[in-house]
Amino acid sequence: MPLIIPQKSYTPTLAFEDMEQAIKQVKDKFQEKLSQALNLKRVTAPLFVLSGTGINDNLNGIERPVSFEIPAVGGKKAEIVHSLAKWKRMKLGAYGIQPGKGLYTDMNAIRADEDLDNLHSIYVDQWDWEQTITVSDRNLDFLKSTVRKIYQAIKDAESEICKLYPQIKPVLSNEITFIHTEDLQKEFPQYTPKERENQIVKKYGAVFLIGIGGELADGKIHDGRSPDYDDWSTTTNDGYKGLNGDIVVWNPILNREFELSSMGIRVDKKALQTQLKIRNCEDRLELLFHQSLMNDRIPLSIGGGIGQSRLCMLLLHCAHIGEVQSSIWPEDMIQKCEKNNILLK
Repeated sequence: MPLIIPQKSYTPTLAFEDMEQAIKQVKDKFQEKLSQALNLKRVTAPLFVLSGTGINDNLNGIERPVSFEIPAVGGKKAEIVHSLAKWKRMKLGAYGIQPGKGLYTDMNAIRADEDLDNLHSIYVDQWDWEQTITVSDRNLDFLKSTVRKIYQAIKDAESEICKLYPQIKPVLSNEITFIHTEDLQKEFPQYTPKERENQIVKKYGAVFLIGIGGELADGKIHDGRSPDYDDWSTTTNDGYKGLNGDIVVWNPILNREFELSSMGIRVDKKALQTQLKIRNCEDRLELLFHQSLMNDRIPLSIGGGIGQSRLCMLLLHCAHIGEVQSSIWPEDMIQKCEKNNILLK
């Protein structure tokens, strides 16, 4: 996506020294509210995992992990994580965390193949969280209840930031609306998935898009999802498929939809086998993570990631993610941003 310059003349809401403090405030306040809402305990996260274990997030299956060999362990290859979707679930089992409780962590990743724009950086920072659930929790009502708790935590963090910095006014809608990507496709068949998101989020302000990864009625997918963590194949009581989705809100600075979180109820053994077959990667069943799941060594769970820089960018009314994190940007992007008073770190 090309660089977006705000339509109105842009001035950062906070001075540099205040911005740095405000970033910390957003992160501190939100993670406290998230942990309380979902009964999560903080754990330390790895920056890298061993290759060939199936633990790293495959994302859409085409992104290359940054990798390196470790002489001290016989030259085994390690990979910088893309996310901790599967690592977290294994830790739920290792720590014996019971249903209704979970963990969260500060995840830092490198996605070298990312296309860079206002929202995307090669450096990714997010709160990765995972909660143990029961068989009876694997339904849409439980998914929606969890989404509402997360959205309320975001709203509460926004309220506190606005109190600390009165020049910042709240922009989030009071409630989050749920819509299945199947219904979205029916309503806007002439649009691309991203254009559909823009239409529906502009209308409602905050939306949870259900069912991302599986084929829609037109034979296409709304967006890519790895086959071995989110459950996007199970048929639910509304007749559609998918127990996962994205939290997407309206960003008035950029005048567009703005994804904050990807999350969902995770695959059970049946969904894992189904989705691996659909994606023609059943060979993964021999990997450590998949063997652990198939042999009941890890529990049923729900989990996701919430972008830290994304949330800071939204709540502090920034036009570019580079205003709230340090990364590497194309020189022409830096120059164009400077001309429009957008100062990248």
